[in-house]
Amino acid sequence: MAGALLRVDKVCKRFGGLLALDHVSFTAEEGRITALIGPNGAGKTTLFAIISGFVRPSQGSVFYAGADITSEPPHARARRGIARTFQLVQPFAELTVQDNIAVGAYLTRPVRADALAAAADIARLVGLGSVLHRLPRTLTVSALKRLELARALAIEPRLLLLDEILAGLNPSEIRDIVPVIQDIRGRRVTIVLIEHVMQAVMSLAEQVLVLAEGRIIACGPPRTVASDPEVVQAYFGRSTAARMLAGGDLG
Repeated sequence: MAGALLRVDKVCKRFGGLLALDHVSFTAEEGRITALIGPNGAGKTTLFAIISGFVRPSQGSVFYAGADITSEPPHARARRGIARTFQLVQPFAELTVQDNIAVGAYLTRPVRADALAAAADIARLVGLGSVLHRLPRTLTVSALKRLELARALAIEPRLLLLDEILAGLNPSEIRDIVPVIQDIRGRRVTIVLIEHVMQAVMSLAEQVLVLAEGRIIACGPPRTVASDPEVVQAYFGRSTAARMLAGGDLG
């Protein structure tokens, strides 16, 4: 691997008297999938918001491809190749699937025909090739999740932040979308994902970070992290950890 594409260095975030992130540091290696897990309220989405530029840290720095981007706004980070999805999927309701995806493609393809062609290619990559001309309100939850993924991919990112992209999907739908994420990584896109579906994390991630009460309490390969006593106590519970290590079903 070429080394760290993303480096988060001693990041803190305070909201009034609440310390949401407490000196968080980690790296995401280029071409790999890094998973960020932890209980609700641990600070995971706040950390994503800081990496993508929607929230400024109270302290610490964010580096991307060797450059300090801590003060850059989201649109500047998008131009660098940082894209993210959101937990709440909110596509443009009156635009077709293809046009929704093309909105991001305009960043690098200002000619409409080129943006639409790129959008069609991305739609096929994520399994939406057959619904290009439909409106979002006609889509299933699973298809909406794929549309959210496609909209992020449209800017041609080097770093893709996936915020609970599997939330709300049934086990069959999760099994279907996991290979899509693996294929994206195979196209030299570095992925950092927040996820609660632990069997998917075990099958996707090469590095797992555990965030609890705003602090990183463990970091390492999935099986090592799942058997860490502090992680078991803080997040999994013994029965869940044992099931993951035994390779239980996704979901």
